Amino acid sequence: MNTSSKLPYRALFLHGLDSSSQGTKGSYFKSRFPDTLVADFTGSLSQRMDTLGQLCQRYPVATLIGSSFGGLMATLYALQKPNHLKRLILLAPALNFADFSPPATPCQLTTKLYIGKNDTVTPADQVIPLAQETYNNIDINLVEDDHFLSTTFLNIDWPALLTEQPCHPYKTS
Repeated sequence: MNTSSKLPYRALFLHGLDSSSQGTKGSYFKSRFPDTLVADFTGSLSQRMDTLGQLCQRYPVATLIGSSFGGLMATLYALQKPNHLKRLILLAPALNFADFSPPATPCQLTTKLYIGKNDTVTPADQVIPLAQETYNNIDINLVEDDHFLSTTFLNIDWPALLTEQPCHPYKTS
């Protein structure tokens, strides 16, 4: 693909396994951050990753916001193409998925993780160690919440997260 035809930086929201672009978080991003791409992902993990790859090809760099299974997808994409991403924001990511294991070399990408102390779907005691093995530059926020992060989600400083300009670990100045 010709890089001159690529669109500018974009944030993409990746919903969970049983959710959609019409879910609470997807609707939030569409209404408050209309420049955030909120797409639907269906099918197997492989099919969802193909869809994500096609979407990400349109942007030279992106921030991925992944919720639950979308967090697993964001992680897998980051491990495959870290230089195509600006940062990751993971919301109760499903790193405890049976087929996932941390990479031999941790990813350097700036990553922010929010996970609930009362999460029974992606338990913090399982996910946090996997996240620490997966990412070198991770900010972990263990919060008083459940898997849906219903209380926490609305209190996250989204404008700051989506506009911060971190140093990209793969680019040289």
